[in-house]
Formats: sequence, C-alpha cells, structure tokens
Amino acid sequence: MPIATVNPATGDTLRTYEAMGEEEIERRLRLAEATFRTYRTTGFDERARLMRRAADLLDEDRDTIGRVITTEMGKPVVQARAEAAKCAKAMRWYADRAAGLLADEEPGAADVADSGASRALVRYRPLGPVLAVMPWNFPLWQVIRFAAPALMAGNVGLLKHASNVPETALYLEDLFHRAGFPEGCFQTLLIGSAAVDAVLRDERVRAATLTGSEPAGRAVASTAGEMIKKTVLELGGSDPFVVMPSADLDRAARVAVTARVQNAGQSCIAAKRFIVHTEVYDAFAERFTEGMRALRVGDPMDEGTDVGPLSSEQGVTDLAELVEDAVRGGAAVLCGGGRPDGPGWYYPPTVLADITREMRIHREEAFGPVATLYRAADLDEAVLIANDSDFGLSSNVWTRDEADVERFVRDLEAGGVYVNGMTASHPAFPFGGVKRSGYGRELSGHGIREFCNITTVWHGA
Repeated sequence: MPIATVNPATGDTLRTYEAMGEEEIERRLRLAEATFRTYRTTGFDERARLMRRAADLLDEDRDTIGRVITTEMGKPVVQARAEAAKCAKAMRWYADRAAGLLADEEPGAADVADSGASRALVRYRPLGPVLAVMPWNFPLWQVIRFAAPALMAGNVGLLKHASNVPETALYLEDLFHRAGFPEGCFQTLLIGSAAVDAVLRDERVRAATLTGSEPAGRAVASTAGEMIKKTVLELGGSDPFVVMPSADLDRAARVAVTARVQNAGQSCIAAKRFIVHTEVYDAFAERFTEGMRALRVGDPMDEGTDVGPLSSEQGVTDLAELVEDAVRGGAAVLCGGGRPDGPGWYYPPTVLADITREMRIHREEAFGPVATLYRAADLDEAVLIANDSDFGLSSNVWTRDEADVERFVRDLEAGGVYVNGMTASHPAFPFGGVKRSGYGRELSGHGIREFCNITTVWHGA
C-alpha cells in the first residue's frame, strides 16, 4: 500500500510520500537510543511540563488537524475535532498523575522483615524505545493513548502509522517537537508494513504496541516472541449490545445508533451485534432501525453529517461482501444495504436481522455502519450469543435489574462491561480485550506500567 493521502469522500489522491530508506531508519533508531539515555533521567515535573505544553498546542491546532484527519480518513469533521480534544485531555491526565501512578511501592513491614531485608521497595523504570504500530481509524487518539503514558514513564516512541494517514503521523512528531520534548523522544517512521519486522528485530527497540488487524497482530507478536520483547496488542472486536426487558428502550435505541455508527462504524469498540430479549425485541428493533434510517450520510466536512465515507474502497468492498453473504443466507435487510452510486467510498447505515451462525458476518468483524440483530429467549441465551465470538474486546448491557448486571459481569467474555451506556475509552480506565481481541492494557495505571521495568530493590539488614 503506498504512503499517501487519499480523500475518501472523492477517491482523489492528494499527496504521495516516499518511504524512508534504510539509512534514515538507522539514523532515527540511533537517535531514539541516544535520547533515551538522557530523557530517562528527567523528572516527572519536567515531563509533565512538556506534556501539558503539547496538550495546549493540540488544543490550538484542533480545527486544523481536524480537517487533516477528515481529509485523510473520512471521519466527520465534528468527530475529528472531538478526537483532538480527547487527546489533549488524556495528555493532561497523565501529566497530572504519572508521578503517583509510578511512585515507589513499599511492601508491608512484616514481609520486608521476613525476607531478611532492612528495607525494600518496588520501582517502575522505563524500558527504552517503544515501537507503536497504529491504525487509521482514530489517527490521533490511538497514538496519544500510547504516547502520553510512554513518554511520561520516561520511554521514547517510534511511530509506524497507517499508510493512509501520513500527514497526521508527521503532525504528531512535529507536535511533540514544538512542545519542547528532546529531539528523538517521539519520531515518525514513514515506512510500509513490510519494514516493520526489521525495526522490531533491532536490539535498540525494547518493546512494541499494536492496534490493528488480527493478521498484523499475529505478525508483530510472532517476531516479538522470537526476540523476547514485551508487546501490547489491541486487535479486532465484535462487541455485543444486550438489551433486557427492564431496559429503557428509547434511550437504549438512541445510544445503540451512536454506538454502531461512530466513525462510520469503523471502530473496534463499536457495538456490532445487538442481542435483544424476545419480550422487547420488536419494540427495540423498530426504534433502532428508525434511528439508523434517519442518519445523514454525506460530505464529512459538512457540520451536519452523521456518517461519512469509509476510509478505503477496499473497506466498502469487504463490508458489502459480508452483507451480501448474509442476505444469500436468509438475513432480512431492515434498512440500508447496497452500494450507493457516485464518488467516494460510502456505505449506508444498515440493519440485518435473522442472523445465523453460518453467515460470515456472525464470525467476522463488520468494519462499517452495519448492525446485526439477534433475538434471545432469556438471559442465558443472551450470554451464549454474546460469547459466541472469537473476539472479546468490550460489551454493552442494558438492564435495570441488578441480578442481571451481576450475571453479565461474571459471564461475558470481554475486557469491559458497560452497563446502560456505550463503550468509550477514558484515560482513567484500563482498555483492552481477551481472546482474539489481543492482550495487555492501555490507559490508566495499568497502561503506563505496561512498558516499565518493574524492579525490586532489596537492602540487606
């Protein structure tokens, strides 16, 4: 895939970039290693000062970078500006809390004495240069939720961004440079996917984090395992959205629409499978379908657009094939379906019912504004349908029955359970999944410690 800015609303190629050669990659790796030696010794106050400055600059750039994001990957510009604001918030969150999250920990006095020590502690030390392989769907947020904690922990970052968002990738390097971070603290590598393996194998790269497809995750995990390097993977998701009889149906249906079509449905944590108790299935399906049908699809630069184009022509093809396969298998199309005529890579908000296990869309992630409806006879069947997936990123449960809540929290196979609300990442809460959705956690204290050397310091009596 060429490294290029291609406008999804028109299909026009606006700019193409040359991939960095071996000499430039080597220069950047040397710089990352050298910078880490000194940056790792800076104090939390200095790191926080730089991080807050970067957040301030991002706030100032919100409109400009929002339009860049929209041009590169098609996100409605209102959502793009909101993404920038969310990033600035997360940067300040880590600037304010990193020192506390990584403070020395002292074991209990009895355990210290039992070990034969006069004193002991656990200290969190940075690992070194961390390679981040990031996707296009949230081109700022996916990077910042790695970069903010990694830099605050004293690591340095090397970004291999998706090839269709090069301007956003270069903006991020420039942002940290303008904020005053030492040269080499955060660098963008304009390289293709084929070059990732060699970078990850380099001994100067100490760890890697990847958000992306399952095949990409397998490739990075395989190399990292061979090289014995720490990795965090956030891969696909096919999140369930379960609606029980006690739910507020009007609110559940409204939120369900947003949960499915945020970012044109191109989100790993977007709700995709809507599992509804039979007592309220018809009422929910009607409300949900009406909401999906009413969405405004169009120019992502228009402030009134709800759903913009998908990021690529291939994305439209892949999504359409899933829908066509389901229809051939007997699925009912309640709204949408079909590729619209005209320029750009658009796909209409679509609701499918009567889904069976034999359909591809039951097993594969639908990365676009297509929802699948399932009817569940009771709570037990709802859990069975929800867990009948290779993925386990997050989940949504709508009920006012506390016994229901406890069952879902106990039994759903997912990295998150959101009750009476849609899944949304927040810097205070750990984010990640189980099964083929990956491993490790981003955000919160768990996220900042992922790329730390957790060091025991023991003093003899």
